[in-house]
Amino acid sequence: MRIAALATLSGAWAVAAFLLWPTDVPDLAVGELDPRLLFDAETIARNGRYREVLTGLWALGVLGQLTGLALLAWRRPQLRGHPLVRAALLGGAAYATLWVAELPFRLAGHWWRRRYDVSDLDYLRYLTGPWSTTLGELLLACVAGAALVGVSRRLGGRACVGLWSTFVAVAAAYVLVYPALLAPRLRPLEDRPLAAEIQTLATRAGLGETTVEVRKARERTRAVNAEAFGAGPTTRVILWDTLLEPNVGRGEIHFAAAHELEHLAQQHPWKGLAWFALLALPGTWLLGRLVRLQDPAAIPAAALVLVCLQLATLPLATALSRRYEAEADLEALRLTGDRASAEALFRRFVRTSLADPDPPRLLHTLLSTHPTVGERIATARAAELPAAPGSP
Repeated sequence: MRIAALATLSGAWAVAAFLLWPTDVPDLAVGELDPRLLFDAETIARNGRYREVLTGLWALGVLGQLTGLALLAWRRPQLRGHPLVRAALLGGAAYATLWVAELPFRLAGHWWRRRYDVSDLDYLRYLTGPWSTTLGELLLACVAGAALVGVSRRLGGRACVGLWSTFVAVAAAYVLVYPALLAPRLRPLEDRPLAAEIQTLATRAGLGETTVEVRKARERTRAVNAEAFGAGPTTRVILWDTLLEPNVGRGEIHFAAAHELEHLAQQHPWKGLAWFALLALPGTWLLGRLVRLQDPAAIPAAALVLVCLQLATLPLATALSRRYEAEADLEALRLTGDRASAEALFRRFVRTSLADPDPPRLLHTLLSTHPTVGERIATARAAELPAAPGSP
């Protein structure tokens, strides 16, 4: 019966993964444009150096986090009080350990961004700016620690499903709570005609009423970006104020907004949560075999295992992200019908964010969450658009 149940569960897992994998991106048979045909050699070399250093600092930060969690797990802090309270405190301690261990490399990364004029934000404001997000994530870590111990003690040997449900619930809470409570402060878009144009895009994408707001990003970075989250009447498009500079074309703003709206229209946030649920199932089983979660002192060890599992699944996660980003690009092109503005925005990423036009293939496969600039421009040039594309 156990073998039959395992086979049934494995089959259901495989079917779910098969259904989630496809995207509405046809094979355009264009591949990736040669970066040397798009950008000069100096730009390619400069952006490559910039990204390589940031990647190295990221790797050192991860190594520091693993070391910090390993030390915390080895010491097995023994706190007093109710087990769930101790578990919550140790969940918060694990999060704090991750934050502190990564801090030197985050500061070094900020120094590197300042050196390349991507940001001129001072170090104090860099650290204290996202305090609401940091505190919110700390609270979720405390809740997760208490939940893991509580479920394990309640269900004992049958805790796998309960732990899996806990992970999925925490992830869903993050998706739902972040926009409302943890996101940095926003302000309304003062350009009402532009807001109306983005609303037209949202309506054509099938999203209905959409609020358009602006994030104050200019003091932190000169990179341009947009975001979108929510569902139904809570749908919001967030434009970074760097995207509203006079030198940014209206069509580029439309495409950036359309790209984010298509993430929502194609249900990418919820598909991502579904993938998390799928991957969390074997991960939870493995966690339960490696860590005795009934003991609150084991929470740091559990955090260490979870970080290792996250690193192990990183190539799959980035591959999925690239597929969904490619789909959002294509659907945004169909929505706006504006190849030129899409390509102009992709080129702007190279100038403002210092995106690497020619990333090392292995690093791109393992770490990149977006297609290369060459792939995105190739898609913009080759995609089939409506016969009579309109503009909002």
